[in-house]
Amino acid sequence: QVQLVESGGGLVQPGGSLRPSCAASRIQFNIYAMGWYRQAPGKQRELVATISRYGNTNYADSAKGRFTISRDNAKSTVYLQMNSVKPEDTAVYYCTARYSLDNDYWGQGTQVTVSS
Repeated sequence: QVQLVESGGGLVQPGGSLRPSCAASRIQFNIYAMGWYRQAPGKQRELVATISRYGNTNYADSAKGRFTISRDNAKSTVYLQMNSVKPEDTAVYYCTARYSLDNDYWGQGTQVTVSS
């Protein structure tokens, strides 16, 4: 069974940095597009960033210039480097792996809280 396991969330002060990661297993990682979504309390889930199998990246406007998505195919892991975080970045962050409509997987989420 496919597994996406996020880690690296936690509490960080405004202006600080955090680097959640997501380790995938039981998929051919290098052919999947990977992504990060987030959901804040009372809000809809939204896209944060994606990275294609070729390394092409896409960011939500809220993430541009502050967050960087990257992948390590040898480790089957995707990362989200979060810099200059703001209280509005507080959310549960979910990792996704997508190859096709029938091969679309989500992790269980990791909590990121930005607070002083």
